[in-house]
Amino acid sequence: KQWYQRRVRGSGDDLIYSASQDRTIKVWRPSDGVLCRTLQGHGHWVNSMALSTDYATRIGAWDPALQGKGQSEDALTVYNKYKGAGEEFMVSGSDDFTLFLWHPAKSNKPVCRMTGHQQLINQVMFSPNGRKIASASFDKSVKVWDGKSGKFVATLRGHVRAVYQISWSADCKLLVSGSSDSTVKVWCMRTFALLQDLPGHADEVYTVDWSPCGTKVVSGGKDKVLKIWRA
Repeated sequence: KQWYQRRVRGSGDDLIYSASQDRTIKVWRPSDGVLCRTLQGHGHWVNSMALSTDYATRIGAWDPALQGKGQSEDALTVYNKYKGAGEEFMVSGSDDFTLFLWHPAKSNKPVCRMTGHQQLINQVMFSPNGRKIASASFDKSVKVWDGKSGKFVATLRGHVRAVYQISWSADCKLLVSGSSDSTVKVWCMRTFALLQDLPGHADEVYTVDWSPCGTKVVSGGKDKVLKIWRA
């Protein structure tokens, strides 16, 4: 049977992770193509995965506050600062309604299994500081989890149809979500309350992203429109 890779992630630990419809995540060493280990536990397709250092690898050596005028530190220094003294975490989300938290560079055993969603999970994402995880689901909700222990923190309710994507603000204080209900919503990550409802799309909102400088949000949808919102 032929399986398809659904997500690929590169790590500052010099590893590549691939998630597949075969229900596994594989860990590869890019220098020679060796398969290091296979992470197993999900009962259905793995739709999404994220690393606790994703924000660091996204911005690299460039400080968003400098507005593209220069480098702040070399990329490896930035990565190590966000990684901290511990190991890099990974979170995965699946069609089986669950999330798993991993130390993928060191072990094929999950740190924990995270349950609570009632339908498949579309996206998982660490906050830029790695302290929280957000997950978006077809069950119309966004859930927030502790980034180190995987413990449940809160459920964000307000969308009336499936939530497709989420994105954190650079300061970790806000979260934006896009949904099949044609709306974009902004949430406060201190109170977990809905701060702002952003209607305007004429159909489903497929993707949202927050600029690293923190000043803008972009959304795109089935209506063939990209919207840029001032944060």
